[in-house]
Amino acid sequence: MTDVQMTSRPATYADIDAIHRELMELIDSMPFYGDRFKAYEKARLDKTFLRTLLEIDPWHIMLFEADGETGGFSISGPANGTIFQYWSTIYPAHRKTPLSRFGMEAFIAHFDNNRFHKVSTFTRPENRPALALLKRFGYRETALLEDHIFGEDYLIMERKFTKAIEGYDNGVALPFAKRLKLKLRALTDR
Repeated sequence: MTDVQMTSRPATYADIDAIHRELMELIDSMPFYGDRFKAYEKARLDKTFLRTLLEIDPWHIMLFEADGETGGFSISGPANGTIFQYWSTIYPAHRKTPLSRFGMEAFIAHFDNNRFHKVSTFTRPENRPALALLKRFGYRETALLEDHIFGEDYLIMERKFTKAIEGYDNGVALPFAKRLKLKLRALTDR
């Protein structure tokens, strides 16, 4: 039996189509979220949004690999001095392997880098697998938001980071030249 080599890396533009396809399938497959929320997320997290994250910091789309094969990802973005974890997944062929644990460890190790004071994410109270994983990695429930998103309850889960660098990221915003570059790239995708 050989050991599997697990690595993480930032996404590239070449990865966007595959990541977007997997993300759309993930959102569709989640039993914890209503149809209205799923439609909203799928519209919001389009390829331009993913490319915007790459422009801000390519590590905001972190890929998890096993022996060079992509087996999952985490998508995040800066939000008011925190980093918000939008979606994470391990692909079905890599579930029940150490890649899930590795992915959470890689995400935390990379972003607990003195730049952000915490990581936050939303999850539905019924999503027990996500809650168990988050709690295992030091996230704690900070609030229950009742009737919050399209009338559904959400938990805010957070984990403290070490912030030592002065200042904060500007969130998901880009200068005009980068926004123009992304619009041109979107036109060539059609």
